[in-house]
Amino acid sequence: MIAFVLRRIAQAIPLMLGVSLIGFALMHLAPGGPLAVYTLNPTITAQDIERIRVIFGLDQPLYVQYLKWARGMFTGNWGYTFFGGRPVLEVILERLPATLILMGSAQSLAVVLGLLIGTLGAVRRYSVFDTLATTGAMFALSFPTFWFGLMAIYVFAVELRWLPSGGMFELGNEGDPFDLLRHLVLPALVLALVLTAQWSRYTRSSFLEVLGQDFIRTARAKGLSPRQRLWQHAFPNAAKPLIALLGVELPMLFSGALVTETIFAWPGMGRLFVDALGMKEYPILMGMIMFTAMFVILGNLLADIAVAAIDPRVRMGE
Repeated sequence: MIAFVLRRIAQAIPLMLGVSLIGFALMHLAPGGPLAVYTLNPTITAQDIERIRVIFGLDQPLYVQYLKWARGMFTGNWGYTFFGGRPVLEVILERLPATLILMGSAQSLAVVLGLLIGTLGAVRRYSVFDTLATTGAMFALSFPTFWFGLMAIYVFAVELRWLPSGGMFELGNEGDPFDLLRHLVLPALVLALVLTAQWSRYTRSSFLEVLGQDFIRTARAKGLSPRQRLWQHAFPNAAKPLIALLGVELPMLFSGALVTETIFAWPGMGRLFVDALGMKEYPILMGMIMFTAMFVILGNLLADIAVAAIDPRVRMGE
């Protein structure tokens, strides 16, 4: 198992290197380059631009700039924001808790509901419930997240006025868990909707494949009840691809959070990314690209370890 984990970590290193090189190159290829926020300001002269370029070390060769930036990322010095001069890592970590709350709530809802709907759909194949669940999943996967978000705001916040339309707290109620829950309901449900559809489809397919195996028929011949066959024999084998799905789904979860946080004015990393993109805060954008990449790679690593712990065949080559 240790050798398996070390191999996965060794594979993650060149991946992170590739992400950093691509991200660094994109920042320099963007219109105006890393100093776009200054070059687009008509009040700043060419002499000021050149002086700022020297201050930030942008007059040096690209490979020198990259090595300095990579060393700073490794040591925790992720640079400073153009507006305010705050440490980039500090700004990102301020927004991280809000994003984790939203993503964790949405992922938990999606896993629980998706497993339930998918399992029932597999057990009651071609039933009315299975047909409705399949149709609902296709409907959820066919529409973009921002459309569901706008419809949720219109129905539950504007028309019914049951829930707030955005934000994380009402003014003056910062830290109130009940107020946080009210504001969390709509963005979490919208973000979880598409994820639930995916989980239900994957769960149904996984269970149908396992339920048709010989060992399930053997368990039936031995007189085991349907519940015992489902949970004691089918579920452990059907869960392996679903655990892997947790890691694969992380990029989609981040992209969905970006859209959802923007629609509902949720003060998380997704909203920070959109704001930084509009203000051309390239240090924040680079920091978020690397932070997200590390998070996704770590999630995939943990998913691989969990699958390897369940199925020893995955650890072939140890």
